Amino acid sequence: MTDAIRLAAFPLGYGLVGALAGGTLNRIMVAEKGLPVTLVGFLFALPLLEAPLRVWLGYRSDGYPLFGRRREPYIVAGALLAGLGLALSVVLITGTAEGGMTLMGGLVLLFILYGFGRNLGHNAFQALVADRFAGSLRSRALTLYEVATMLGLVFGAGALGAALRDYTPAKLLGASVAVVTVAFGLALLGALGQERRSARVEIAAARAKATPFAEALSTLLLGDRQVLLFFALVVFTFVGTLAQDVLLEPYGALVLDMTVSETSQLTAFWGLGVLTAMLLSGTFLLRVMGHMRLLRIGLVSTLLVFLGVIATGATGSVALFRALVVVMGLGTGLAGAGMLGGIATFTTAIRAGLLMGVWGMAALLGKALGSILGGVVVDAMLLVTGSTVYVAYGTVFFLEGIMLFIALLISFRLRVDASRASAEAKAAAG
Repeated sequence: MTDAIRLAAFPLGYGLVGALAGGTLNRIMVAEKGLPVTLVGFLFALPLLEAPLRVWLGYRSDGYPLFGRRREPYIVAGALLAGLGLALSVVLITGTAEGGMTLMGGLVLLFILYGFGRNLGHNAFQALVADRFAGSLRSRALTLYEVATMLGLVFGAGALGAALRDYTPAKLLGASVAVVTVAFGLALLGALGQERRSARVEIAAARAKATPFAEALSTLLLGDRQVLLFFALVVFTFVGTLAQDVLLEPYGALVLDMTVSETSQLTAFWGLGVLTAMLLSGTFLLRVMGHMRLLRIGLVSTLLVFLGVIATGATGSVALFRALVVVMGLGTGLAGAGMLGGIATFTTAIRAGLLMGVWGMAALLGKALGSILGGVVVDAMLLVTGSTVYVAYGTVFFLEGIMLFIALLISFRLRVDASRASAEAKAAAG
């Protein structure tokens, strides 16, 4: 139990670094440094664009242990590279007077390093969780560690906000160094000592290594219908639940005439719903209901909420809209917990790194597509309808409902036990 609690230190640090990059540094580069928004958006898309590397990195983690361990060295290396890339980015930003080509080129290279480390460390961590826990405990552990990541994001955002209340480049540099140092320390605390040398680990690594990467990719992944179905399920779920991420506040302002203060609270309401649902799922709902039922409840409830949000725009009820945003967060959290349960069930001891890489790539792809879909559809509908805001935003919410309905249909066709990775694991156990 002590090691399981200690393992939560890594996602806490992962969340802290995410708060520094996605919140603080994002704002500084645009508002203080005056960098083009397109460049900044590209920089923060780089970790998503590097997501396919997770599959190969997971394969290496499965079959090529370092110092007799399959996960710990990769987790530590990932945390080190991510922290180094981000810290050097801050050094470059604070030490360069103007946003010239040197600054832009340097930031691109450093964000590639940051994204590589982030993908490497997180993928190896999820594989370690799959190694450490079995059965229903695995899905509950993945869910609760996701909660730890969210807590790290919240705490990091609050701490950085307090530290940079009176912004200066020197304060930003000091706060950034502190965050990446703490995050690396948490990675060491969480990862070291979690694995033991054993014959079982050596056998699993040898079996993983025996299949070349190209063959594993073609047979266990691209050639497996169940893997492709679950990949699609993850993508459609993420697109359906996250395309509205940057649209709720503008919708509240432009359609419901909410004030800046009122719309600023919407993300907190949504996040509260997500956090509550994932905590309840990790503690008992997954054990009582099972991951697939929980996933379907989350999908259906979120789908119905989107229809309610569209109707609310017609009625103009701000109170109802706030309530729906909370329920939307609850549905998103339930769907996310159920999906993590599916990921846990679909992952085998031999191929934990490889499969976690696939699911991580699917999740990041879904997030990217969801973000792009929201903005593109709104702009296109505004152009077509002549600036009819309600129709433009309502169209996105309706499309999200369709995405969730497709994910629901896919869930009924999924047969995890029929996957080739599961057959490989059963053959090895036999």
